[in-house]
Amino acid sequence: MYMEKLMRLIEMTPLLLLLILPSAFAGHDYNQALSKSILFFEAQRSGYLPHNQRVTWRANSGLKDGKASGVDLVGGYYDAGDNVKFGLPMAFTITMMSWSIIEYGKQMGANGELGELGHAMEAVKWGTDYLIKAHPEPYVLYGEVGDGNSDHYCWQRPEDMTTDRHAYKIDPSNPGSDLAGETAAAMAAASIVFRRSNPAYSTELLRHAHQLFEFADKYRGKYDSSITVAQKYYRSISGYNDELLWAAAWLYQASNNEYYLNYLGKNGDSMGGTGWAMTEFGWDVKYAGVQTLVAKFLMQGKAGLHAPVFERYHQKAEYFMCSLIGKGGRNIQKTPGGLIFRQRWNNMQFVTSASFLATVYSDYLASSRGSLKCAAVNVAPSELLSFAKSQVDYILGDNPRATSYMVGYGNNFPRQAHHRASSIVSFKVDPKFVACRQGYATWYSRKASDPNVLTGAIVGGPDAYDNFADERDNYEQTEPATYNNAPLLGILARLGGGHGGYNQLLPVVVPAPNPVVAKPKPAPKPKFTPTPATSFNPITIEQKMTTSWNAKGKTYYRYSTIVTNKSYKTLKDLKLSIHKLYGPLWGLSKSGNSYGFPTWLNSLPAGKSIEFVYIHSTSPADVSVSSYNLA
Repeated sequence: MYMEKLMRLIEMTPLLLLLILPSAFAGHDYNQALSKSILFFEAQRSGYLPHNQRVTWRANSGLKDGKASGVDLVGGYYDAGDNVKFGLPMAFTITMMSWSIIEYGKQMGANGELGELGHAMEAVKWGTDYLIKAHPEPYVLYGEVGDGNSDHYCWQRPEDMTTDRHAYKIDPSNPGSDLAGETAAAMAAASIVFRRSNPAYSTELLRHAHQLFEFADKYRGKYDSSITVAQKYYRSISGYNDELLWAAAWLYQASNNEYYLNYLGKNGDSMGGTGWAMTEFGWDVKYAGVQTLVAKFLMQGKAGLHAPVFERYHQKAEYFMCSLIGKGGRNIQKTPGGLIFRQRWNNMQFVTSASFLATVYSDYLASSRGSLKCAAVNVAPSELLSFAKSQVDYILGDNPRATSYMVGYGNNFPRQAHHRASSIVSFKVDPKFVACRQGYATWYSRKASDPNVLTGAIVGGPDAYDNFADERDNYEQTEPATYNNAPLLGILARLGGGHGGYNQLLPVVVPAPNPVVAKPKPAPKPKFTPTPATSFNPITIEQKMTTSWNAKGKTYYRYSTIVTNKSYKTLKDLKLSIHKLYGPLWGLSKSGNSYGFPTWLNSLPAGKSIEFVYIHSTSPADVSVSSYNLA
């Protein structure tokens, strides 16, 4: 029935033709998994819950957070199965949710029946609203509310908390460059998410990001030396240099300010960005993420004078990617069932984070028409995406135990999550107060399923041999965390969308699909159709058919068109004429009967190219240059 439903959707809209193209992605319902994984964040909310709250078994909590310190810290997220708000993993969660939306927001919003872009953006904003509160002054940032020791002594619903809610901060006398740097990265990444839908909010986020980066860079120190209560739970083992580079990369992407590009170039060697060859990525160690972003900047042609340094970042990014697929100098350990294995306690955090990097890097390579260089072999970008898919499929149930490690997905999923709120009867069902130790006696020790299903949560997962015990006291394997889910949003959107390769190096805004206005007869598959040569063309247009597929007896073609500025000057005011186009087009803006640069691009430097794509069921459209200026 599911495939029949997809085929009906194919007939309804040309956009979906692009989105569901690879049949290899049909084994799991990635769109359903995406919906559930976003829903999990609503179960983690602290503060006053909104009227549109979908996880209805939760209620308001933490309503006096920050009050004793004279600051409003109501809101934000509980990190995992406890009721503490830890700033470092919360900020990383928001960064990764934002990155997921930046890369694959079009796919999240394009699926008509399960469009989840709005919910994903709400999840980001719930976090950034709190981070704004937590940054009341340029050089002050609150990094934790609650104490892990007292919190873990109790087993209570968030709505019943009687534990200490002290607020802990960093400032110039008690610095925390890693915490401030990660929070700057989160604010900068989120500012990109809201740039079009909420420009004023985006500007506010970027202002906070600039201030936090300055704070992190000027007053250096590890945050857990200042907020010592975090050491037992979220100690910053890697230090703060990776977060400073990470924040600089996100601020450059958000602001296009050369200061941050230069920071990456000048400090890459001394801060480890070009030196550390990584086999992990997560809330503590950001180097692989930095290296992936800088490799993207290099592929975009933005490195400038820093190209030699950026190439070293790039090499380390490739080292990481090669280690994932078993073709590196030092490969990542895997279970017999094929899952990345890094550690016993909450191993899934490394699985989802690494798989996200593999996914975006695969698309970066495909966009730049490159390949992954591993030892003596070149690897196609599709192999990285296939690897990420294998990890997601394992999580969703394709594993030796046939267990889904996403709560609420499939039939065989964890029923006893190590999670206070889900394991105790809902406050709305029975508001009778559950005391600190009473929760352990009455609810924690129960062998029955959780009374509240923690839909979408990714639990810690199996051990090194694919073994898993679904028991509430098995916190290493059954506790979920926000940072397990955040990177997964992007991968699921990518797999659920199944697109044939949007250019991830060019943030093209995908317009609403145009209706098919004609049904011409299918034509033979064209291989390559360059613009006819003349003595010299300052602008060249090259089209090629990149893929084709059949739907209900009809053949559809996807064409990629590259427009290149061959002159030695900057190309402006480009107008293209496109005739015999019978389907949707992405990557250009339309004005009247002509097409021009996308809205985010005003000009094309000498030697540079832009790409646009379209789909229809015949030979290539006629594309020609109507007018332009060279300046």
